[in-house]
Amino acid sequence: MVNKATLLEAIAGKNRGLLATETEKTAILAAVAQLEDRNPTPRPLEAPDLLEGNWRLLYTTSSDLLNLGRFPLWQLGQIYQCIRTADAKIYNIAEVSSLPYLEGIISVGARFEPVSERRVNVNFNRSVVGLQRLIKYQSPTNFIQQIETGKKFAALDFNIQSREQRGWLETTYLDENLRIGRGNKDSVFVLTKP
Repeated sequence: MVNKATLLEAIAGKNRGLLATETEKTAILAAVAQLEDRNPTPRPLEAPDLLEGNWRLLYTTSSDLLNLGRFPLWQLGQIYQCIRTADAKIYNIAEVSSLPYLEGIISVGARFEPVSERRVNVNFNRSVVGLQRLIKYQSPTNFIQQIETGKKFAALDFNIQSREQRGWLETTYLDENLRIGRGNKDSVFVLTKP
C-alpha cells in the first residue's frame, strides 16, 4: 500500500525527474496512481483553503519544465506553482542560476477557469524572463505582489496572446501539504507546500 512517505522517498534525489531512470519513472507513476486513488479531497476546487498558496515542485514528467534543467551552463533551482484562488490565477516560477550574479527567473502567469470539481482550463497571459537582481526578485510571494500592482520589469516582460498558450490542469490528490496534478500534455506534477 503506497502512502505519501513511500512516494516522497521514491522521488527523493531525482532532481524533479531529471535524474530518474525509466524503471524509477515507472515505479513513481505507479505510486502516484495509487495515492490518487486515495485522494482525501475528491473535490479540490471546493477546498480553496487547501489549494491556495505557493507550491514547490518535487517531481514532474513535464518535458517543458525538465528541459529548463538541460541548458548548458544553467542550473535549475526551485520551481513553484503559486495558486491564487480568489483571483483565479496561477503563476509558474522557475529559478535558474549560472555564473555568480547571473541568477535568473522564468515565469508565466495565467488565469484559470473551473470546468469540473477537479479540472481548470488555463489561459497563459504573461511571461517574465530576466535576472533576479534586475527585477529585485526575493521570493515568489514578493514577485507576485509586484506583478499584481502592474509593474513592468527590467526583463523580457511580455503579454501572451496566442491561442496555443492554453491548457488544462487537474488536481488528482490534495491534502494540507501535498498536491498531485495532471496536465494536458500528459504531464504529472507532485508538489509540496511548507
